[in-house]
Amino acid sequence: MSIRFKSLGSGSAGNATLVEAREGLRTSHLLIDCGMSQRKLTLRLQQAGVEPGQIDALFITHEHSDHIGCGVAFAQRHGIPLWMSRGTHVGIGQPELGELLHMARDGSPLCVGALECTPFTVPHDAREPLQLRCTDGDRLLGIVTDLGHASAHVVEMLQGCDALLIEANHDPDLLAASRYPPFLKARVSGDFGHLSNAASAGLARLLQHARLGQVLAGHLSERNNRPDLASAALAEALGRTVDDIMLADAAHGSDWLSV
Repeated sequence: MSIRFKSLGSGSAGNATLVEAREGLRTSHLLIDCGMSQRKLTLRLQQAGVEPGQIDALFITHEHSDHIGCGVAFAQRHGIPLWMSRGTHVGIGQPELGELLHMARDGSPLCVGALECTPFTVPHDAREPLQLRCTDGDRLLGIVTDLGHASAHVVEMLQGCDALLIEANHDPDLLAASRYPPFLKARVSGDFGHLSNAASAGLARLLQHARLGQVLAGHLSERNNRPDLASAALAEALGRTVDDIMLADAAHGSDWLSV
């Protein structure tokens, strides 16, 4: 068995992450978020070597446009089971999805082929945001973006991960000096906004253990952060070099990373 993951795009312009598990001749694909157009999403999937029809399930973390994107239309077009929280479903207007719709809840595992994924709540300014940890029974991947602070529940759910996709959204000084209006600065930096580089590093430090391998920083703000600042903060927290920290961007996402 093996598991790997790839960001298809990460940032305020749109987010999507692909998780793949292989067991013998069986390959399972989970797509997390669809924050871009169907055309762009399909192209990036194909560039990753995956066709839309190979997606076994789609999981939407929350209703913000850079995450829900084309999710409903994409699921309907390709007949893909669509998982989200009840709060997220309400947040997007409760579209009628019939048998495609599945409700996700904090702590209730869902199975996608060879993957078992457990949603967990995070502190973010959405109705019922959920992030995920995914396992093939051997290796554990944690995915956590769009949260204002690392709650005790978040830390508990991500313990023992062999790989992480973790938000490193902004540098406080760059955010303070930006052209964002005061209310938006307060939202981004607040307890229900997004993790700063320092907060991301603090969370990573709590999750460090001997088996932790790949660490991918995501959801970097193009205006209020710099890749070198994000990677330096995480590298210091984990006792690694900056070259050991992978970065996902809006235009290309990331390479495939093994868990």
